Amino acid sequence: MIKNKSLIELKKELQFLYTVAQSVHSLEIDELLKEIVKLASEISKADSCLIYILDTNKNELVLRASKNPHADLLQRITMKLGEGITGWVAKEKTEVAISKGANRDARFKFFRSLPEDRFEAFLSVPIVYKRNVTGVINVQHQKKHAHTKMEINLLTAIGKLVGGAVENALLVEQSMVLKEALEFRKVIEKAKGVLMKKNNLSENEAYRMLQKESMNSRKSFKEVAEAVILADRLKLGS
Repeated sequence: MIKNKSLIELKKELQFLYTVAQSVHSLEIDELLKEIVKLASEISKADSCLIYILDTNKNELVLRASKNPHADLLQRITMKLGEGITGWVAKEKTEVAISKGANRDARFKFFRSLPEDRFEAFLSVPIVYKRNVTGVINVQHQKKHAHTKMEINLLTAIGKLVGGAVENALLVEQSMVLKEALEFRKVIEKAKGVLMKKNNLSENEAYRMLQKESMNSRKSFKEVAEAVILADRLKLGS
C-alpha cells in the first residue's frame, strides 16, 4: 500500500515537472512570471503567490508578480539580500517552510501594504540558474498549513527548472530597455539638430527648448522631439 502510494506521488511529481518544462517558455518576463505564479499556486493550493526577482545592479529583490492583484505594488516593494525571509532564502539559496505564525519568525520583514504579510503559513524557495539566485517564489496560506514533502519538493524543483527561462527573459527585457534608450537618444539628437539649424541655436539651447515645450504641452520629451522632426519633414516636402 505504501509502495503504491509512493509510486502514485512520484508519477504526479514527474507529470507536474513535465508540465512545467512544457509550459514555461515565454521570453517576456511578466508573462513568464504569470505562468510560474499559476504553476506554484496549483501545486500549493495557496491563497497567495509572490515572486521577487533579483536586480543585480542594486543587489536587491524586487516584487515582480503576484497571484492577487497588486498592480500598485509591483516593482515598488524591494528587499536587500538577507533581509526578511525572502532575502534570507535568496542569500542562503535554500527553502523555508513555516506552517503557522510566519510573521512571528525572527527573519520576517513586514510590509503594511501587503495583506499577505498577515497570513499564517509561508513557503519560500529560491529561483536558481547555474548556482546563482535570480529570484524567489513565495506561497502563503491565510490559515496554518502543513506543507507536504511533495509540495516542498515540487516548488523547489520549479525554482530550479525556471531559472534559465527567467534569466533569458531578463536579458531580453534589458536589451529592449537599451534599444529604447538608444532610439530615444537618436530622436532627441535629430530634433536638436533641426532646431539648431532652423533657429541658429547652440546644442544646450535646443535641448532647453525641447524641455520647455515638453513641460508646457505636458507631452513626453520624445513626443515633442518627434513633432519637431515631423514638422521639418512636412516643410521640406511642401
